[in-house]
Amino acid sequence: MATVTVERSESSPERSETGGGASSVGGSGRVAEYAGWVYHLGVNTIGNQYCNLRYLVIRGNCLFMYKRNPHENPEVKPIRKGVISHTLMLEELGRRKVNSGELYVLGFYNRLDGTKKGEIACASPGELRKWHEAFEQAKQQDEYDLMSGSGRHRRLNTEDEINLEGHRPRIRRYAQHGLGKLVKIGKGPEMLLRQSSKIGNDKVLNAHVDDETGDALETHDWRCVRTVNGTRIFEDAANSKGSKGILLKSVGVVNASADSVFEVVFNLDRRNRYEWDVVTGDLELVETIDGYCDIVYGKYEAKYKTLWNSKKDFLFSRQWLRGQDGNYIILQMPTAHKKMPNKSGYRREKIPSIWEIKKLASSDHISKCLVTQMVEMQPSFWDRWKGSLSANFEISIPYYLLCQVAGLREYFAANPALTSDSPTAIMQPKFLTHSSVYSDADNEDTNDEFYDAIAIDEDEDSDDDNDDFQDANLDKGGKVKLRNVSWAIAGLALKKTKASTVNIELSGAAPRVVIDWSRLNGSLRQAKSEQDSNCWSSPSGNGFMIRDKTYLTDHSKIAGGDPLLKLMAVDWLKGKDRIDAIALNSKCLVQTEAGKKIPFILVVNLQIPATPNYSLVTYYGSERPINKESLLGRFVEGTDVFRDSRFKLIPSIVEGYWMVKRAVGTKACLLGKAVTCKYLRQDNFLEIDVDIGSSTVARRIISLVLGYITGIVVDLAILIEGREEKELPEYILGTVRLNRIKLDSAITI
Repeated sequence: MATVTVERSESSPERSETGGGASSVGGSGRVAEYAGWVYHLGVNTIGNQYCNLRYLVIRGNCLFMYKRNPHENPEVKPIRKGVISHTLMLEELGRRKVNSGELYVLGFYNRLDGTKKGEIACASPGELRKWHEAFEQAKQQDEYDLMSGSGRHRRLNTEDEINLEGHRPRIRRYAQHGLGKLVKIGKGPEMLLRQSSKIGNDKVLNAHVDDETGDALETHDWRCVRTVNGTRIFEDAANSKGSKGILLKSVGVVNASADSVFEVVFNLDRRNRYEWDVVTGDLELVETIDGYCDIVYGKYEAKYKTLWNSKKDFLFSRQWLRGQDGNYIILQMPTAHKKMPNKSGYRREKIPSIWEIKKLASSDHISKCLVTQMVEMQPSFWDRWKGSLSANFEISIPYYLLCQVAGLREYFAANPALTSDSPTAIMQPKFLTHSSVYSDADNEDTNDEFYDAIAIDEDEDSDDDNDDFQDANLDKGGKVKLRNVSWAIAGLALKKTKASTVNIELSGAAPRVVIDWSRLNGSLRQAKSEQDSNCWSSPSGNGFMIRDKTYLTDHSKIAGGDPLLKLMAVDWLKGKDRIDAIALNSKCLVQTEAGKKIPFILVVNLQIPATPNYSLVTYYGSERPINKESLLGRFVEGTDVFRDSRFKLIPSIVEGYWMVKRAVGTKACLLGKAVTCKYLRQDNFLEIDVDIGSSTVARRIISLVLGYITGIVVDLAILIEGREEKELPEYILGTVRLNRIKLDSAITI
């Protein structure tokens, strides 16, 4: 089972093999160590794929990989090690069949060299998410060391940076720190090959998770029409535009983590499913498209055929997504497949449905989540039922599907072992002397570097001694949260600029530049009315919810208000290759005489993978220069890692098919953590190239959107996330509304 616990370290502070990074947050000498069993995936020197069980340790900004648990076997040496640089990019690749099991894969690659890459895998998505967050913490630690100007950091980065592919002959001993806390992920190798049913406290690895509500206002008007076994069933009384039928949903609170509920819902095993699903019979995996999409065939229970006058089956494309907040969504869309034609004696049902699994805050240390099942129903049937005519909703398939939420709730209630959380505790830090922290002694030579190809004679057997990660001395009721170092990065950036008490984004002292906005045009025209198509407009920020002044204490949010920057123009472009650095193109708005006179231009280039490749480019301008000591100024002049940690986008589909709306959602997304972003700062502009194709999840969502794009009206808002009191309340940088865009209207470049 996957758990997160914090234990008192049994390792000696003099051991150099698990040393930390070059410095620690705020110079306190304390770093967190994250450790646990994972699978290391790759291809060896003779071209064979391998899946090796390994013990992974992340301490500070350094990573170590072992064949055995170093806390139980102090004499063991790491077989791979290196410094986790801020240039390391991470991507969750979804589910993958490995040998006889299903694993969840985390991929690595270096932003500066795409040929360097590697993969680890875990048995559950929740466990993988915790490793993802641990790597992100290590990247922030590296960024802090970089901002502090440590010469030791420079040497570590150039000589000992993680080599995901390739070989280096020697590795230096890394600097050590006092161990502030030891966070162990997972419960040992004996649990890795089966799906986890117990996920640890999610709060440990979530330093900046917003509340459960969305960040854009929705137009649904849900009305409760039934309550079944404590589960409420709602009708969308507003019947939002873009829906082909009537939307119904059931909502219930389940006493389990979102990760656990997802695993149960996603499991196709009949024995497990029969314990909570009253309507679905056998399920069969027809084809796996990628780690986030597959094709599933199933039959509805034959015992209901007398009620339905026939036997029924279904075939759907199943796509799953997990947001940055740890919430899940599973889209089940009817489809066709050559391996599964219509069967004699069965009537194939085509009922689109969605599962949404959202974490809930809990004060009693028991994981809870809000589970929503949403289906689309034929309007004629629903209208007859509401009119008390012949239709009987209680024996329909949509009704039984909606009752699955109640079945899930009772299933977890009857299996308390699936819902209990592991305790956490705070451990006392250990400190080292100054001389030992900056020891430069070399380790013995090693042939193995992190993510090198595995040697042919490497022992593939897993350890016999499994680590149960139990601690008899845990502090009762204690909690541990990751210490996010972004505040330290921001603080160091401020020290490198001239101190100022003026906390405004644009320089009020500079004269305002008079701009003739009519001379600034892009390839996509501005809308003339709300009903206009293939055009853009600039809505106010009132439809978006942003962090209020008191967000850090009460998580309150307010309407966004008017954007700080003016949307000047929009380009809708296409090309054979991905379009980068559009602002340097001689035909670009930025390079025109009028564009060069604008004090500051923010160019956001959303690169959309397709055939051909598309780019949606928005240009935002200001009539005054940027105050370099403001949050916007630090963002514009800051490092790429700082920008990645703060650049946020809020989507909202105003009009469109309901499944697309639910897939896109309304939650703010830190783009730099979800996809690869490149930044170009020159002259009077900053360009942000957002490579949507760099993420499997993002590609899945955008492919769904492109299929319905001519009927979609979408609002986008961009902003810089505020994380300190002086950076709040947040403000909207800019907005754009895209009205029913036509793919073939894109201009070739």
